[in-house]
Amino acid sequence: MKKSSQTELIHAPRLAPQYIKTIQPPLYRASTIIFENTSKLFDRHWSDRYDYSYGTHGTPTTYTLADKIAQLENGNYCLLAPSGLSAINLVNSALLQSGDEVWVPDNIYGPGMAHLRYLQQSFGVIVQVYDPLDHHSFQPSTKAKLVWLEAAGSVTLEFPDLINLVKKAKQHQIMTVLDNTWGAGLAFNAFDFSDEHLAVDITVHALTKYPSGGGDILMGSVVTQEHKLHLKLLHMHATQGIAVSGDDCAQIQRSLAHMQLRYQQQSHSAQEILHWLKQQPQFQQVLHPSDALSPGHQYWQQVCQSQQSAGLVSVIFQENYTLESIRRFCDALQLFKLGFSWGGPVSLVMLYDLTEMRSLKSAHLAQGFLVRFCIGLESSEDLIRDIEQALQAL
Repeated sequence: MKKSSQTELIHAPRLAPQYIKTIQPPLYRASTIIFENTSKLFDRHWSDRYDYSYGTHGTPTTYTLADKIAQLENGNYCLLAPSGLSAINLVNSALLQSGDEVWVPDNIYGPGMAHLRYLQQSFGVIVQVYDPLDHHSFQPSTKAKLVWLEAAGSVTLEFPDLINLVKKAKQHQIMTVLDNTWGAGLAFNAFDFSDEHLAVDITVHALTKYPSGGGDILMGSVVTQEHKLHLKLLHMHATQGIAVSGDDCAQIQRSLAHMQLRYQQQSHSAQEILHWLKQQPQFQQVLHPSDALSPGHQYWQQVCQSQQSAGLVSVIFQENYTLESIRRFCDALQLFKLGFSWGGPVSLVMLYDLTEMRSLKSAHLAQGFLVRFCIGLESSEDLIRDIEQALQAL
């Protein structure tokens, strides 16, 4: 059939061979996916491991990254979402119904708590708060369906009593979901973290942080081991139209090769900065799970056999410093940039008022304003000098 030049531009008569071996896999950008024939169209199901039917379901690019993240976290199945918060909300939406009880740690990620409060007000989900360092404060009722865990908390960095919390949840047949962004699949194995081979049911990971590594991509993941649970999450994932960009997936795929090296470097720098911060009189408490005086250190020792930790260190200033003076300190920093997130090449700083973040009385935390340092890839000596000069602004 003779075709016009316009049609031939769309339906090219000659295509270069489509498959070659390269270090990085090919990038697929697709909304519409072409079926070879009607058999391919109808002999498929949304629950297939690789359902190539429409771009929101997945392409070789998105499935390749999902498989890599599942491997990183020692899971079997992975769903990708546009952000870490989107991944959190996917789990809540898929597993919670009106009248269900969900338990969250007092140091829960703030936007995640905001979503649960919305579910509480709009749909009657019951939200309960527990102390992550005291498993006795986790007292689930027969309505409890889900318990969130953070290891460690993203601001105050307490490492929870993960073993006893998961044991209690399993005794009550409650689903456990861990925000594993801090551990990143490297600090410990969330699906086998004790001598008794305890495992959480789900991990959520903000791939925005260490897997991306550049501070320029938003993405999240939900990883599971059990197929039936995966399908329940997958169904919600599909019906909500949750999808990610193939270009973003390709960028994270490239970064995974050196993710562990970056994590190790930032962990090492954080240790050096931690030791220096502990000697400064302006701080009444320095928080990092590896430090013997930090809340939850003993639980970190039980679980983090690699002794690696994310590059986060928080400090609580002496009570005599006002908010205005600590704001001057933050503004005086030169290498540390004021911004949320972590895991990128540039060090970040953020200021928090703990009185606005906690609902339980925390005897293990000093009173005062908290500043969190997110260590990048700069020289630790330069970062220490930057903090030292900024302290003069107090």
